[in-house]
Amino acid sequence: MARIVNPAVTPTAPQLLQSWLPDAEVVTRHRRRAAADGAALWQAARAIRLDDTRALGRLVRWRIPETPGDLPYAELFARPPFTVLDEGPDWSISGLVGRIWTLARDYPPLDGPDAFTAWATPGTVRVAFAHWVEPDGDGSVLRSEARVQAVDRRAALRLRSLWLAVGPFERLIGAEPLALAAARADRQA
Repeated sequence: MARIVNPAVTPTAPQLLQSWLPDAEVVTRHRRRAAADGAALWQAARAIRLDDTRALGRLVRWRIPETPGDLPYAELFARPPFTVLDEGPDWSISGLVGRIWTLARDYPPLDGPDAFTAWATPGTVRVAFAHWVEPDGDGSVLRSEARVQAVDRRAALRLRSLWLAVGPFERLIGAEPLALAAARADRQA
């Protein structure tokens, strides 16, 4: 497992994510502030379902067939083809491997964090997704970060081509669940 181990310091989700994929070719980051406290924001974020999000929910269900629309994102990231790499009371990190650029939906299942770390199949990538809450003045911030790291040069070239096509649209759909979570947490607070 890639966890940072230093008993004197509690690592943060971003530090842990960096330890899982330190040499990522693609990194995306999103954040959304809420007036609600961190616990309420995290609870709201964990309850967002695929059907609650328009573009992202449809994209996930297209790329991972037979995924129910009423599935919360928190559960999505905890079931195949994802695997939970690490988690805490207000954060989680999940991983996925495969050829993310194909229409074949080639995402082999992983048998835990060690399988993610050991993944080295040529022509594939490892992807890590982190979600966490941080305090922010009298409210809190929900953050997400995704990292994609190619296993070899061939995969890096394919990833670069894919990112040229989809990268410009990522900002439009990647933050949608965070905005919903912040709005729900604020309404409930």
